[in-house]
Amino acid sequence: MSVKDKAKNSSMTRNEEEMKEHGKVMEHLPTNKEVRKDGEIPDPKQEKKPKNEKS
Repeated sequence: MSVKDKAKNSSMTRNEEEMKEHGKVMEHLPTNKEVRKDGEIPDPKQEKKPKNEKS
């Protein structure tokens, strides 16, 4: 792996090409709202609730 391809932080991708591909994949994932609508529970670590909303 060249320096150009090495991640500089905790990024999920190593380069621009991987970032574009990852973006295409992410476009097809359901939102938390869509997950709830289907009667499922979204991942609590990925969901940010407003401070005034109760669980």
